[in-house]
Amino acid sequence: CTFLALGTHFGKVFLLDIQGNVTQKFEISSVKINQISLDESGEHVGICSEDGKVRSRRSSPLATDPWVVALHPQFTRSNYKQFVTGGNKLLLYEKNWLNRWKTSLLHEGEGTITNIQWRANLIAWANNVGVKIYDISTKQRITNVLRDNVSLRPDMYPCSLCWKDNTTLIVGWGTSIKICVVKERNPTEMRDLPSRYVEIVSAFDTEFFISGLAPLADQLVTLYFVKENSEQMDEEFRARPRLDIIQPLPESCEEISSDALTVRNFQDNECRDYRLEHSEGESLFYIISPKDIVVAKERDQDDHIDWLLEKKKYEEALMAAEISFKNIKRHDVQKIGMAYINHLVEKGDYDSAARKCQKVLGKNMELWENEVYRFKTIGQLKAISQYLPRGDLRLRPAIYEMILHEFLKTDYEGFAMLIRQWPGELYNNLAIVQAVSDHLKRDPTNSTLLTTLAELYTYDQRYDKALEIYLKLRHKDVYQLIHKHNLFSSIEDKIVLLMDFDKEKAVDMLLDNEDKISTDRVVEELADRPELLHVYLHKLFKRDHHKGQKYHERQIGLYAEYDRPNLLPFLRDSTHCPLEKVGLVLSRFFKRPEFWKLSRMGNCRRALQMIMEELGDVDKAIEFAKEQDDAELWEDLISYSIDKPPFITGLLNNIGTHVDPILLIHRIKEGMEIPNLRDSLVKILQDYNLQILLREGCKKILVADSLSLLQKMHRTQMRGVRVDEENICESCHATILPSDMAKPFNVVVFHCRHMFHKECLPSPGTLHGVQFCNICSAKRRGPGSGILEMKK
Repeated sequence: CTFLALGTHFGKVFLLDIQGNVTQKFEISSVKINQISLDESGEHVGICSEDGKVRSRRSSPLATDPWVVALHPQFTRSNYKQFVTGGNKLLLYEKNWLNRWKTSLLHEGEGTITNIQWRANLIAWANNVGVKIYDISTKQRITNVLRDNVSLRPDMYPCSLCWKDNTTLIVGWGTSIKICVVKERNPTEMRDLPSRYVEIVSAFDTEFFISGLAPLADQLVTLYFVKENSEQMDEEFRARPRLDIIQPLPESCEEISSDALTVRNFQDNECRDYRLEHSEGESLFYIISPKDIVVAKERDQDDHIDWLLEKKKYEEALMAAEISFKNIKRHDVQKIGMAYINHLVEKGDYDSAARKCQKVLGKNMELWENEVYRFKTIGQLKAISQYLPRGDLRLRPAIYEMILHEFLKTDYEGFAMLIRQWPGELYNNLAIVQAVSDHLKRDPTNSTLLTTLAELYTYDQRYDKALEIYLKLRHKDVYQLIHKHNLFSSIEDKIVLLMDFDKEKAVDMLLDNEDKISTDRVVEELADRPELLHVYLHKLFKRDHHKGQKYHERQIGLYAEYDRPNLLPFLRDSTHCPLEKVGLVLSRFFKRPEFWKLSRMGNCRRALQMIMEELGDVDKAIEFAKEQDDAELWEDLISYSIDKPPFITGLLNNIGTHVDPILLIHRIKEGMEIPNLRDSLVKILQDYNLQILLREGCKKILVADSLSLLQKMHRTQMRGVRVDEENICESCHATILPSDMAKPFNVVVFHCRHMFHKECLPSPGTLHGVQFCNICSAKRRGPGSGILEMKK
């Protein structure tokens, strides 16, 4: 639409541009203008006035005695010089080949025609009775849509007509709206009927009187004349007109939006005083009242964002801009985001503002640095520190250092967290190390600063200094640091510290890396800490009895001092300790060490006798007998103990799993008083009962496993065996199947999958009617004893 044609009550027509500026003015008549019609190109304007004349913008009067007018949509073209007028009659004017106007009567006799709308080949008009549609191509009237509320005066509540497209007509009259679709009639149903018919696809009533209609996609724009009841007086009064968007349904409608319009003198206006016109393709709507013209347009995303910003709904505005960034024209996503950040800062919600910086500032380094300095100015560097870029986009090192210095002044824990989170490339590592060192001078035992300094040293590859701090703090990451950076050369003089921190981990690490730290070096470092040396040498001996053989003599004293329960196993397993030296060492710790030597020399009976006679230690004697696991030794122990009640008690309590207790009980003299005999016998019975239960349990498991394996073997042996031309006889090595399958043949297939021709199988391989695979029988008797015989 390039202009707006406006007729007045004083017979003048003004042409206005879309901003409302008057471009042309025409003195058409001295009475009011009733209707103006434009063709599609806008070249011709048909004007109908109250004095009964129709004029074109380019010529003199075209017709007389009309009330309304409608030009053919393509009036400008020479082939379409047509227009219709309405008064009491509907007249069609056409130019003939002599360039003269020819008049045709289309309709009359139903009162005054108040509205005409022409689209393509269809002319719709409204009179006192209803709405008619005329097909100019077939020269047939195809429908008559009756008026619903006949009590309303047609001149006060005129009909509103609007074509949505070439076949859809929207009719609004009073409070009723109907949507009519022109359709082609089936040729078989025509007879004397028009070739087209009209179907009403939607019909519903509205709350207010309709002054105008216009299509908006699949919705409708409606202009309502509103009357409301006064609260003070029992009478109606005229309210502001309403412009609504509604969604038509088959029998009702859904209100999408509603706006009350403020126009001058709306209190004095009637329904007929308002008009709604629209410009197709531009979503522009013109609301005309006696004193005002209001231009309405469909709100776009920019309008929506304007409204959200006005209401300070910045988050929703930002979200809307991001979703529709391709369609917005007046707004910029980043600027909206900056406005949101400013709003959050003004509210004091610094953490949310900082979080939004990640999304809004993106990769704009200049904006990032400006925001950082702003947060510094307001004392909120901590808030933005968690959200600074640290990936592909990186700010200047000075920015990160400024934040680290701020944390170092006020929050050691936060400083340590940033050091762990930020890559070391973001800042000058040496400068931060120096700053931490300066703080440690004032607080040398602060574990948080020491740990952070160790992490800085690690990043700077000064591992020895980091290791020293970790050991001082007994930090759990010390072993990981050693392994990760191969710092074994740096820990040779720190082995005692490592052992003090965690003996088990330290020893395992040293033994796993003997090629980097030798056993001799470890022993040398632990010489002044014999308890730690024993732990190391004990684990070394457990791994390999021969690796630390030159320290075995030394270990005897260490075991005797720190781990006596493991001394005897050590002496038993070690073959690198001379007996005289063993006795010499043991003599420093035990009163009678001779039995160790006797045991080592293999004289176990004499060693047992010494334990029992000289030491009188029945528990040690039983333990010694258990270690040797010798039946004669147990017999000697029973014989020696049979007249000593305390020894008998000890034996009854301990030999149940090694010797049958009945042998001991039968040899006890009748009448001998044995301490705690009842408890000992109860224990023997309980042990025996436990053994029975274990045996029964094992038996059940064995039976179940045997049955399962038997079933599995049975299923396996029941399976078929594939025999084809690739298989050979294990005896003659010829193909197992004959070339002529029509001849009879016999094949023997064993479960071991060896195959023979029946005639090739040696006869000695049979036993009680069972044949054996000769190949498997040569290895072991039994496998392949089952047989499959295939005959044909």
